[in-house]
Amino acid sequence: MTSYEQIEQWAKAGDFASVNSVIAPLDEAAKKEALDHWNSVGKPVGSLGVLEDLVIQIAGLTGTAQVKIGKRAALPFCADNGVVEEGVSQSGPDVTSIVAANMAKQVSSVCVMGKLAGVVCHPVDVGMVYDAEGVLNRKIARGTNNFTKGPAMSHEQACQALAVGIERVYALSMEGYDIVLSGEMGIGNTTSSSALATVLLGKQVEEVTGRGSGLSDEGLVRKIDAIKRAIALNEPDPNDALDCLAKVGGFDIAAMAGAFIGGALFRVPVVIDGLISAIAALVAARICPASRCAMLASHSSFEPAAAAILDELGVRPIIFADLRLGEGTGAACLLPLIDMALMVYNGLSFDQIGVEQYDVEVAPQ
Repeated sequence: MTSYEQIEQWAKAGDFASVNSVIAPLDEAAKKEALDHWNSVGKPVGSLGVLEDLVIQIAGLTGTAQVKIGKRAALPFCADNGVVEEGVSQSGPDVTSIVAANMAKQVSSVCVMGKLAGVVCHPVDVGMVYDAEGVLNRKIARGTNNFTKGPAMSHEQACQALAVGIERVYALSMEGYDIVLSGEMGIGNTTSSSALATVLLGKQVEEVTGRGSGLSDEGLVRKIDAIKRAIALNEPDPNDALDCLAKVGGFDIAAMAGAFIGGALFRVPVVIDGLISAIAALVAARICPASRCAMLASHSSFEPAAAAILDELGVRPIIFADLRLGEGTGAACLLPLIDMALMVYNGLSFDQIGVEQYDVEVAPQ
């Protein structure tokens, strides 16, 4: 088995082909066993839809049909984006550090919502301008550069941020966590996300750019203009996701991408949240295609690029509620649904309900 130290060395050097080569595919035997178990449960075959698929995917990832989700972590990466200089957000970097500190106190939105599902929040500073008490310090720089004036970060910094994400999931797996909710906090990061979506999806800037935390019409125009100027100046290569990440991405996006890769490496499912999390998942999938095996989609964000990104990833969201809060809040909403599915998976037989088992061969598809 490849050591964590070797994986970390590859990631920091940008050798993601080697990282990808050691990611195991889903265990087909465990998936088959989970599917057979679903078909033995006292209900119409396939009637819980995508929820059944998620349980089967988790079985394949973890290598056992005895699916459990005990310890749950929210893993928000916090960083600032230099492009806020261009007037693309209503807030400044002080808000990033305030919310991050609240995450550390377990009182931010994702903490309050996640408490219902037994989630513990583990915020990480990968690039905030200001420090925040109680937040794990993995700071790469005090915010990215303004990408309308040059690359957001260096290639080396992008790799360092990816390595942080991998390391954090490894650490949580060693602490016995069974599932990770991806999340972020960073003023200006919808601008970075839209820039990445424009390049990686081959879309027009206007198609994938929304109002973020509530920009006015004038603010939206500035945001679109900043993205266009950044892409024209930096010329990110759409066939090289790492190049795109360094030129027009963010430290939080890079670290989240690393977390998805870490989930695949260390067999921990990682839940995709909204736009920013989804673009991080797409970056991860482009850098390490095998990392898709660990990705669970929660919801389709209100932001215009979100649905297209999830389609590109080939994942199916369950929740359609126009969510756009971030932090990992949408990902937290998925857990009670999985819990309910597992209650049926683990606790409802045909004998209990007094009904003859359905014939799988004639079950509706």
